[in-house]
Amino acid sequence: VQLVESGGGLVQPGGSLRLSCAASGFTFSRYPMSWGRQAPGKQRELVATITNGGSTNYADSVKGRFTIFRDNAKNTVYLQMNSLKPEDTASYFCNTMVINRYYWGKGTLVTVSS
Repeated sequence: VQLVESGGGLVQPGGSLRLSCAASGFTFSRYPMSWGRQAPGKQRELVATITNGGSTNYADSVKGRFTIFRDNAKNTVYLQMNSLKPEDTASYFCNTMVINRYYWGKGTLVTVSS
């Protein structure tokens, strides 16, 4: 299993970014996918999950601002982030569980600052 995130960068408060996670090594369409983040000095937290059927769930801190979606033809999961806040600054990771084992990518850094 390999998960490779991209799309991070520096953005001003109120701005938008779209993160991508390219997956390989497993049958992508069969598994739920998630995005998590970890800010400096804080624990990693899950922010969004999408099931193989397309149902989604979000942490309260991002609900209404972030959207997770997937393209099974491209084996890719996305995180559209709007109305970004400085407290969204973190490394963002995608995640899945395959055969009872969790896998995480190496992450992409998002910095929200003016």
